[in-house]
Amino acid sequence: MTLARIGLALACLILPLLAQEKADEGPTNEKAQKTYKEGLEYLHQRRVASAFDAFKKADKQDGGHCLACQKKIVRYGEELQDWKAADSAAEEMVGEAQGSKEVAIAHYELGELLLDESQARHKDEFLPRAHDELTKALAAAPNFPLAVFADGRALAHLKQDDAAKARFEQFVRIAPADSLERQRALLYINQPELARALMAPPFAVTTLDGQRVSLDELQGKVVLIDFWATWCGPCREALPHVKEITKKFAGQPLIVLSVSVDSDENKWREFVAKNEMTWPQYFDHGFNGSVAKSFDVHSIPHTFTIDADGILQDEHIGDAAIEGKLKKLIKRAQEKQEQKAQSRVVQ
Repeated sequence: MTLARIGLALACLILPLLAQEKADEGPTNEKAQKTYKEGLEYLHQRRVASAFDAFKKADKQDGGHCLACQKKIVRYGEELQDWKAADSAAEEMVGEAQGSKEVAIAHYELGELLLDESQARHKDEFLPRAHDELTKALAAAPNFPLAVFADGRALAHLKQDDAAKARFEQFVRIAPADSLERQRALLYINQPELARALMAPPFAVTTLDGQRVSLDELQGKVVLIDFWATWCGPCREALPHVKEITKKFAGQPLIVLSVSVDSDENKWREFVAKNEMTWPQYFDHGFNGSVAKSFDVHSIPHTFTIDADGILQDEHIGDAAIEGKLKKLIKRAQEKQEQKAQSRVVQ
């Protein structure tokens, strides 16, 4: 799961920039066009590995000039952990880029990839190069939000906290006031060490009962996210366990959020009511829903445990005994609340 990459959620901030990319990004070679279409069909069939191989082949057939192929090689290379192929495609994008906007985007893609590779492979040697690529992106487009935010993360990982804070402050100035990523940047300004952690992706949803749930506004509380669907047998079997957790930890700093990947909203509503699922419920419109996508969910039941700082602590596919972990995280959250209360008294 590539939680470090929050570019998907940030993409709305650079639509004017991306809109000026070349309209025709596909291969020009006839054989490459056929192979590229095969890759798209494999994606439709959820055969990611086959699609990845097709895009690599198409780019080679096109002489390394297929921008659409390269973008998909970077995306799915990261997903499949084929870093060599992803790095090579990103470098091709840099080499082919023309004009300040294309250059900025190409350097950003390579910098973001190197940053994610560093975290995934636990190799800090990629960090200086990531910062260098992001610096080049910002030299071409100084107010490129994605690159500003990513460079803040790179600098934080390099333990250059003052420089990282400056980047996050820059992002706050150019990001929409109500954006989730702006909230995340404000968090990093106050606690730059969190930018080095495996943070859960930011999200904000309105639940079935009209309650707004925003992850970064839940600071100080433990969050358990439960992805499920009415048609999923194992999910129905795990339901009593989820109910038990909501009752067992009632009144404590824990929020349980069930996220449905159903496609039939009425059926979901009926199921929730019939089974007395009284804790926060959200309908995410299938696996392509915004929350499921940001958490890279493909199998259910799937749970994520997030601590009081927003750091991802646990991930489980299938029903699992997570009460012990929750107890520890809740206790830590309570201790932090007490420390803050004592600090206010002293002041």
